[in-house]
Amino acid sequence: MQDYQPSPDLLRDRVVLVTGAVEGIGRAVARAAARHGATVVLCAKEEDRLEGVYDEIEADGSPEPASLPLDLATADEQLCLGVATTLGDEFGRLDGLVHCASYVPFLSRIDDYDAKEWERVTRVNLTAPFLLTQACMPLLRAAEDASVVFTSDRVGRRGLAYWGAFAAAKFGIEGLTQVLAEETRDSTRIRVNSLDPGILRTAQRRQLYPGEDPNTLPTPEVAVPAYLWLLGTDGAGTTGQALSAQAD
Repeated sequence: MQDYQPSPDLLRDRVVLVTGAVEGIGRAVARAAARHGATVVLCAKEEDRLEGVYDEIEADGSPEPASLPLDLATADEQLCLGVATTLGDEFGRLDGLVHCASYVPFLSRIDDYDAKEWERVTRVNLTAPFLLTQACMPLLRAAEDASVVFTSDRVGRRGLAYWGAFAAAKFGIEGLTQVLAEETRDSTRIRVNSLDPGILRTAQRRQLYPGEDPNTLPTPEVAVPAYLWLLGTDGAGTTGQALSAQAD
């Protein structure tokens, strides 16, 4: 997918919500989706940092985005329903939902894993994406060609030591992807897929591997073509798949 060359107007007239949009993969995907014509709704908990990405998109000459502060660690059903209501009121539609928000505070043995952090990690990485997707389903069902992209991880497809709650949550994301894809395959025009972006140069990676030289890793932009392919019409007919942005 790294060689995919999307057309400049791939996402023209589409509304795409991106979580975790202030840094890393989310920021890269949001800016790229906007450059390809989408009206991007930027979602993250840091309102001041959302303004920075908003300004970058405007400076790119892309369609004017929107900002929607939301803390996934505390977001409940009512808050997510409020997000969906806002989207419906402001835009009248939703064509793409990209879950890029991620939270991994540390690597730890299961023996030592803090129970409160376990709940926070699983909430941000699994429960909140479920709640937000569920709340947005009426808008997605009404779209002519809707795409839901859950960002997965290699540890959500094959467990690795010390990844604890994050790995468990990403295994859950893979299951959620498969279930939702099966429920929508024949009755809607919604596509649902998971995407492993691969190991990238992100702040999260630096936190977990402080001894690693970040310059040896590819930037988040490497994963962007795969996200664009799934969001646009070129990915039509693809649903229920566990895909990877980088070759093994």
